[in-house]
Amino acid sequence: MQSLFLQQSHDFPFEKIAAIDLGSNSFHMVIAQVTHGQLRITSEFGEKVQLAAGLNHGVLDEESQQRGLDCLAQFAQVIEDMPAGSVRVVGTNALRAAKNRYDFIGKAMDIMSHPVEIIAGREEARLIYVGVSKTMDHGESKRLVVDIGGGSTEFIIGKQLEPILTESLHMGCVNFRQRFFADGVITKSNFQKAVTAARLELLSIQDDYLDEQWDVAIGSSGTIKAAFNIIKENGWSKKGITPKTLKQIQKALLDAGHADKIDLPGLKPERKNTFAAGIAILTAVFECFDIKQMDFSVGALREGVLYDIMGRYAESDIRERTVNYMLNQYHIDTEQAKLVTHTALSALAQVQDSWQLNSISSEDLLRWAGLLHEVGVGISHSRYHKHGAYIIGESDMPGFSQQEQQALANLILRHRRKFTQSLEYKFTKSDQQDLDRLSILLRLSILLHNDRKEGDMPIFTLKAEGKSLHAEFLPDWLDSRPLTLANLQREADYLSSDGYTLTFS
Repeated sequence: MQSLFLQQSHDFPFEKIAAIDLGSNSFHMVIAQVTHGQLRITSEFGEKVQLAAGLNHGVLDEESQQRGLDCLAQFAQVIEDMPAGSVRVVGTNALRAAKNRYDFIGKAMDIMSHPVEIIAGREEARLIYVGVSKTMDHGESKRLVVDIGGGSTEFIIGKQLEPILTESLHMGCVNFRQRFFADGVITKSNFQKAVTAARLELLSIQDDYLDEQWDVAIGSSGTIKAAFNIIKENGWSKKGITPKTLKQIQKALLDAGHADKIDLPGLKPERKNTFAAGIAILTAVFECFDIKQMDFSVGALREGVLYDIMGRYAESDIRERTVNYMLNQYHIDTEQAKLVTHTALSALAQVQDSWQLNSISSEDLLRWAGLLHEVGVGISHSRYHKHGAYIIGESDMPGFSQQEQQALANLILRHRRKFTQSLEYKFTKSDQQDLDRLSILLRLSILLHNDRKEGDMPIFTLKAEGKSLHAEFLPDWLDSRPLTLANLQREADYLSSDGYTLTFS
């Protein structure tokens, strides 16, 4: 598995950034130049990998993995000189669903040195909306954005730069092709079955989306781009995709009778075998949401990822907003959280060289964990660390990858009681060591503030070497704090279970 901990700086340090989308149908990469805070796309690369086609009973087969790795080898040639943090690689539905996704990611990391993040469906939807909203201006209009991918379809209602509703449904042009058009034959019967199946999937969100309403409908990515180009090339409409033009496309597909025989100007040959499935999903979307006209956006997930990279260095990191939201949502004692966080970061600053915790990712994870360590208290004080880990691990957390969420959940689970508690999620050996050490710093900070006295900031020095940590306090400080002394003695016992030695004076 790839490393979570990137060496990077909060000042935007890159002239060039890249986003790689490991989609269920295709892999894409975009390279952008950054000048005075503005993005300019300079290169685009893409290849139809059809990763989802190799997903059998939740396992990616060797052939599909190899197609993906061959594609990444080509991408790697372009980004090999780009520094860590300037490239973001995101995996979507097929990798979310694959039980052996980390086998594939491990092989990918042998090819390129940038980590692969698996993003949740709603996070994918949010990033798609960022890409659309940054490349299309609809003023005050509320918009519905639809993105039909290979393994999932994302739906977002938003206004200006802010998404209001985000959803991801497990239906895409690759898995629908396998279900309804596996032999390439296109008939009225199997096309209608695909439309009906998509409508059934849409039932779970239909009422909420119709109630929210919108002013304009926007489509993005493969299927919708192909439909838009076909309509334009054939001169069927100047209003983008409409129910009438959709029927014209449907008729052309039924007349062809087979994917190999589709002959539509504007449709790329490599999209023929998944196009009928994508159009069936789009038809269901038009019917369920009563869409009269849909425009197309060139911006989508990859552009959203590029802008998200920039946001992380421009004091508009969506992850910070997510943490602040959770502080309020779960009524966390913010004064206590800030005291713990301040002490934890002070501790990190003292041992980051000796424990090799110099990355900004380490600092961010420790800070977020300090702020959110009591997120489970609102459920019950008993075992609140376990409640907190569940909340963090299972919540929709905009801006966070699944790896980041699980790392944060790991720290919150282990901030008290047994040090050896663990989640089912598997980290690399290096990442696990970093998380162990961050967990120790968090635990130490929490016990030093166990009396919950505002403004009482302990003064101490830390020295770390290997699995040993020594804390030295001001003379007589511990003598006047018997509770803290007892907690430190208990903590030394907890850490010894994993081979760590904690001493103090």
